Amino acid sequence: MAFDDETIAAAWRRSGGRCECERTTHGHVGRCGKMLAEDNRGRGSGWGAWEVHHKQRVQSRGSDALSNCEVLCWDCHSKTL
Repeated sequence: MAFDDETIAAAWRRSGGRCECERTTHGHVGRCGKMLAEDNRGRGSGWGAWEVHHKQRVQSRGSDALSNCEVLCWDCHSKTL
């Protein structure tokens, strides 16, 4: 399953245009906070590239709800795959 456009837009607004990753294994302390460019979703490279990610995988009973959606910079997103 995938997040719908409304959920992605709400997650983007909540993030304030910054990476929401809080995984200590990604080399940052606390929230990553890297600035992102709204138009660079899914680009995979370049300034401000980002993607949405399920906090808990759908296969592990995660949902496509906003509460399970996080905005991640491309660096953090690629480390979660």
